[in-house]
Amino acid sequence: MAIETEFAELRPPADITRATAARRKGPSLYLIAIYGILVIAAFIALVPFLYVISTSFKDTISLFQYPPEWIPSEPTLDNFRGLLADYPFVRWMLNSFVVASAVTIVKVVIDSMAGYAFAKMTFPGKDALFLVVLMTLMVPFAATLIPLFIIVRDLNLTNTYAGLILPALASPIGIFMMRQFIETLPTDLENAARLDGCSEFQIFRRVILPLIRPGLVVLGVFTFMTQWTSYLWPLVIGTKTEMFTLTVGVQSLRSLFTVNWGILSAGAVLSMLPLVLVFLFLQRYFIAGSIAGALKE
Repeated sequence: MAIETEFAELRPPADITRATAARRKGPSLYLIAIYGILVIAAFIALVPFLYVISTSFKDTISLFQYPPEWIPSEPTLDNFRGLLADYPFVRWMLNSFVVASAVTIVKVVIDSMAGYAFAKMTFPGKDALFLVVLMTLMVPFAATLIPLFIIVRDLNLTNTYAGLILPALASPIGIFMMRQFIETLPTDLENAARLDGCSEFQIFRRVILPLIRPGLVVLGVFTFMTQWTSYLWPLVIGTKTEMFTLTVGVQSLRSLFTVNWGILSAGAVLSMLPLVLVFLFLQRYFIAGSIAGALKE
């Protein structure tokens, strides 16, 4: 009797046994339906991008064939050669890279420090100031576009990198993200550092920064992608062709009466490559940072 009781205690629970048996039988119809829907949604989302890539390798005559060719029968690089030879595309890409990189670096530093101050430090008016930061999120950019342009124009910053970079630093979404991320860290780490004689900046640099690296990567990727694809502000502030960013430059390839879809598609493909590379290289950190908040208690 004692032996039977002992074996009964070692026996796995019934729900675990049923789950194991279900896995052995194979995926359920529910999982098959979910994966099917995801595959269809991914296919629908990728079709436009695949067609743009296909169009960038076609000549002008092939573009208007019916039915359209998904795989060019005679692929050509003439669109890419014409884009690089006839337009300052390299300068546009350099402008976008300088603006996106500068904004990303500065915002990661400033937003992480501000997030630490709002999450861990105590000072008069902290809650009221953070409420003001949140309130600025509710103001649409279109409402501040004209006053912001007048200020930048009066400072003689039109057609300059400073005019493209400085207004983008005022977005408070990064402060909110870093504050929420840093709040999940245990306070005992900071107290232990204070007992060792660390200043607030040393606590931030030596204790907080290593722990919030995934969050910094997420903020950096979001900021870089946002600035790389930004269109409205670069369109307003840049009136000279050599100061166009990629989004404005590619849009300028459309003439008034005709559009060279091959060159336009080639510009779109080259514009997407940096974003794809950034995401591929930082994918592991990006995913880890995205789910870090859900895994912390």
